[in-house]
Amino acid sequence: MANKFEHIEEIDGQRITIRPVTLEDVDIERDFIENLSPLSKHYRFLGGVAHLTPEELLKLCDTDYKNKMAFVAIVQDKGNEKQIGVSRYAINQYGDSHEFSVAVSDQWQNKGLGTLLMRYLIDYAHKQGVERLYSIDFTDNYNMKSLAKDLGMHVETDPNDSKQVIYSLYI
Repeated sequence: MANKFEHIEEIDGQRITIRPVTLEDVDIERDFIENLSPLSKHYRFLGGVAHLTPEELLKLCDTDYKNKMAFVAIVQDKGNEKQIGVSRYAINQYGDSHEFSVAVSDQWQNKGLGTLLMRYLIDYAHKQGVERLYSIDFTDNYNMKSLAKDLGMHVETDPNDSKQVIYSLYI
């Protein structure tokens, strides 16, 4: 069922639905995370995460459309929805900016899906009055480095960890 936040895009001739995540997406979110390569999981969670608990998955799928939002990229696979990417933000502990993340399934990387998901997230965040999005990432995450450059993000070394960088975007 389409809603005002649902959009259809096409990449490599495949129809992709971009829409907000819902609580009903816990299973496809779990499958998405579990099917990421170990390196993609390492970059997404800043360390070794093999599986998330049901509570953690539920938390990822629970948004309030203001301080916590996520967009998923979905394709049809044998009549079922399959998640191939996600961009999300959540307000930080100080309430002064929003941390974001983006992850794309390995077979869909380097096709523009991460940029597309981030553009939806940035546009939505702007409409919600979010002033700053930031992400903490490993310095050797070259896909994130490229994405940040494409989106015009500011980059600085994490003052608490020289193996990490902080990407920021004021919107």
